[in-house]
Parts: sequence; C-alpha cells; structure tokens
Amino acid sequence: MTKIRLYKGSITELEVGAIVNATNNELRAGTGVDGAIHKAAGPYLQIACNGIGKCETGDAKITRGFQLKSKYVIHTVGPCYEEQEAASLLESCYMKSLFLAKKHEIKAIAFPGISTGIQGYTHAIAAKIAVDSVKKFTKQFPNAFDEIIFVAFNNEAYRAYEELLT
Repeated sequence: MTKIRLYKGSITELEVGAIVNATNNELRAGTGVDGAIHKAAGPYLQIACNGIGKCETGDAKITRGFQLKSKYVIHTVGPCYEEQEAASLLESCYMKSLFLAKKHEIKAIAFPGISTGIQGYTHAIAAKIAVDSVKKFTKQFPNAFDEIIFVAFNNEAYRAYEELLT
C-alpha cells in the first residue's frame, strides 16, 4: 500500500527515487521550483534536458538527478489556469509522471505544486487535482510506490494539501 504524505520545504532536499520538476516546454532552467532544481542538480541537468528537446504541456520526461539527492528528475509541463482543458492537462502531468516513475521502477516520488506559480492555479485547486490524480493512480496500481510525497514550499500550499489528506 502506498503511503501518501506531505512535506514542507524544498523538494531538492528529499532523498527519493525521483522528484518532479514543474518546467517549461523547452525544458530550460527557469524560476521557482524549476530554477531551484536546476541549481541544486548542477549544469549537467540542463545538458541532459537539451538532449531531450521539447516536452508538451501535460507530458513528462525523465533525466538523471545528477547532484541532487534523488536519483531521477521527472520533468513535466503544467498548463496555465486559463488554458482550455487545463484541469485535464494538469491531471495528465501527474498521471504521466507516475507512469514514467513506475516504468523506471521508482518506489518513492515527490511532487511540487505543479502550475501554482506563474501558471496561475491557486494552491487549493491545484492540490485537489494533484491528490485526486494520485489517489486514482494508486487505486489502479496499489503497489507501484512505497511513498508519494506532496511538497509544499509555503504555509498556503501546506494547508491546501493538509485539508485534503487528513
């Protein structure tokens, strides 16, 4: 049975099989969680991303974690809140990341609040989609993961997840 938990802090501090990076279509280091992950992973992460090319909104790609404590980074592109089909694209970010981790036999994965930065999602709406997506996946594949962690970087994000997980 998969343990789902909440962590407050930087996703880069976690020693898990994979951390998820909320990134842009070009997989180039940006701001927010993306910038923090690239900084902590070192320059080889960008080189690996350059080798992948682009990633469509709602899709996910995987690279090594390089200097991170996690073995892998799963890069996903979240939608803007106003985007058509945004909720289904955001769910796809979680589902594709989980399927990719399962394929690579990763047993512990950590997610940031995808699309909560400049993409405009509130923490409450994004957290609901995140938790629902993870529960849907773990219902279908109850033994795929030992642990799935939602990472909150501030009190507002933490409270949004806490309400859904307790």
